[in-house]
Amino acid sequence: MPISSGLSIQDISKSFPGVQALQNITFDVPAGTVHALCGENGAGKSTLLKILAGVHAATSGVVTIDGKPHAPQTPADALKSGIGVIYQELHLVDELSVAENLFLGALPSKSGIVDKAKLAADTKAALARIKLDVRPETRLGDLSLAQRQMVEIAKALVRDARVVAFDEPTSSLSAREADTLFDRIAELRAAGKVVLYVSHRMDEIKRICDGATVFRDGQHVVTYSSLENVSIDQLVKDMVGRDITDIYGYTPRPAGDVLLEHEGVTVRAGEIVGLFGLVGAGRSELLHRIYAEPRKCIQNGIVLCPEDRKHEGIIPMGSVAENINLSIRRVYAGLGGIWINDAKEKANAEKQVAAMRVKTPSLTQEIRNLSGGNQQKAILGRWLSEDIKVMLLDEPTRGIDVGAKREIYDILYRLGADGIGILMVSSELPEVLGTCDRVYVMRNNRISAEFSRSEATPERCLAAALPSAEDSQ
Repeated sequence: MPISSGLSIQDISKSFPGVQALQNITFDVPAGTVHALCGENGAGKSTLLKILAGVHAATSGVVTIDGKPHAPQTPADALKSGIGVIYQELHLVDELSVAENLFLGALPSKSGIVDKAKLAADTKAALARIKLDVRPETRLGDLSLAQRQMVEIAKALVRDARVVAFDEPTSSLSAREADTLFDRIAELRAAGKVVLYVSHRMDEIKRICDGATVFRDGQHVVTYSSLENVSIDQLVKDMVGRDITDIYGYTPRPAGDVLLEHEGVTVRAGEIVGLFGLVGAGRSELLHRIYAEPRKCIQNGIVLCPEDRKHEGIIPMGSVAENINLSIRRVYAGLGGIWINDAKEKANAEKQVAAMRVKTPSLTQEIRNLSGGNQQKAILGRWLSEDIKVMLLDEPTRGIDVGAKREIYDILYRLGADGIGILMVSSELPEVLGTCDRVYVMRNNRISAEFSRSEATPERCLAAALPSAEDSQ
């Protein structure tokens, strides 16, 4: 029986050609609570959010909000009926002002002309509601990611959203920005909203969520109305169907000859070297300086898996096979590079999909339809098709679930055992400490410290990452 106040999901199923994405999902979320949606990549969490947001229509089942049926045909319908979704990749227009983004499609007007005075006043009121101190006329693209995320929240609230969903909201935020977000989420709870929270950061879920629903392979596993007595280990076991006692599974390897030396950073054969630092420290920029000439780097066995998968790592409308073979195609192609060897490309794609355990209905599936974790594994498969010496990894497990993370770590250890050197940027200090043989810390665009595995502690790494009096001189 659907609840009368809050969100009710009853027997929701969703099928795509060749894929049963959701099967008979049922759970309730009372008003005034924060509820986590947990599961590995491809478990069905994003599909459910897209059904709520009017991007997809459910194949069967019923959704109700405060007892009223919710079956939007478009995202605009979903907004009108009380659903606001803040995606990891924000749906805002950088070239428009903050005010225009907030009221896009519903600008206040008089006699067909935008009422700028009312627009400014309404925007100020909306921004004050979420305690965001920016001017209404400010160009959205000039704001930080955290500020733009707050604008997205305000956008949902001005449309009187009853359900506000967050999809990996802290993946690109600093700790301070994340704390600000959590304060706003607490205020949404206090205002009686239903808040859905999707994150692979289990500590966040335990910190801010009242309850949780776990998905696995498109099916409902369990719903907890309270997480007070539910451990992170239990949630992980529910998600992956097995115990993961050591998520990192570190295995030591002997270091060989120096393969890469750049700006004070060295990487030896078989080493996994971490680059840690706060947001803006210059870690990604260092990787891009190393990879300044991609063609030359690839020819010399140096490859990069970028942080921004969508814009730099994949061809979204290309198939899984095409994305995997993107680089190695130059080797397989015949007749001077104008003839594609379909048989070799198919065999290589099958090999990499199997090795990386990429979840896809077929090799011809457009890669944009895969989860972020499976996209990342396909990118790794692309480079494993090459004869590589050094792999540069920029946030390789961002937005990836705990089970897939362990798979990625095992691949990195295997590459190290094969003599490949790895330079890895990660914002997650436990990940750096758990997987790396050596750690460099960056601050203010330069290396501030280097630690061996035994020397690297959270306290030392954070101390080296934090701004010092010298930085302000």
